[in-house]
Amino acid sequence: MSALTSSFHVVRYSAANAVADFRATYTWRSWTFGWLGRMLAQVTFFATMGLALHSSASAHYLVVGNSVMTCVVEAMTVVTSSAWERRQGTLPLLAASPARLIWVFFGRSLQWPVSGTVTSLVALLGLGPLFGVTWSPGQVPVLVGLVLLTAVSTYCVGLFLAAFVLSASNARNIVSNVGYLVMMAICGVQVPVSFWPDWVGVVAQSLPLTHTLAAVRGVAAHAGAGDIALRAGWAVLAGACWLGAAAVAFTRLQIHARRNGHFSFAE
Repeated sequence: MSALTSSFHVVRYSAANAVADFRATYTWRSWTFGWLGRMLAQVTFFATMGLALHSSASAHYLVVGNSVMTCVVEAMTVVTSSAWERRQGTLPLLAASPARLIWVFFGRSLQWPVSGTVTSLVALLGLGPLFGVTWSPGQVPVLVGLVLLTAVSTYCVGLFLAAFVLSASNARNIVSNVGYLVMMAICGVQVPVSFWPDWVGVVAQSLPLTHTLAAVRGVAAHAGAGDIALRAGWAVLAGACWLGAAAVAFTRLQIHARRNGHFSFAE
């Protein structure tokens, strides 16, 4: 069996675990009226702040930014759910297995970017028009692709952080929350990236959200296809780099665990 085929099977089996976890976590009622309702309320709150400034442009900016941000919040849950393996006592067995940890954990939490994509699209297509942001039928497929790219590429950022949280699982919620809050602050969600000092802008450019959000705003503003494709391409590159960094971090973690018996069956 080739390495590619083997990795695919590992992701597939891990994704089955992700589906089971999601079903155990939510019913359709709790997801719709609990999680989705909470995220829509958050988007509405920030968009209303724009209206309070008597600026329709600010409302448009905030509703788009915070609608896209909802999938990032959910994708970053990978940091927390990856740490569950240590609490459940399966981490030592995974470290000893021949499978590469990166593919185990890539599939392990795929429920979050999938669910996050749906959440963002409901916010963009449902709440957006209420605040003056409308989408033509031809824009919707592009919007779906960009939101999915946002969720998956940001998921790769979360995987990188998860590799470190496995050695300090008590910090899982702090790292997850700080991770998405930093992106919310500097990637153009609430204020333009240019608002920040140049060095902060450099950090923002390394994060996929900066590029995908700019692309979504470009779709809303009827920008050219070339400009949108270029921004999406930068997001793909950034996401691939973060996935590569996560692979290196998980590999080093696995080697260290095998040599030193680093992982216990408890927190």
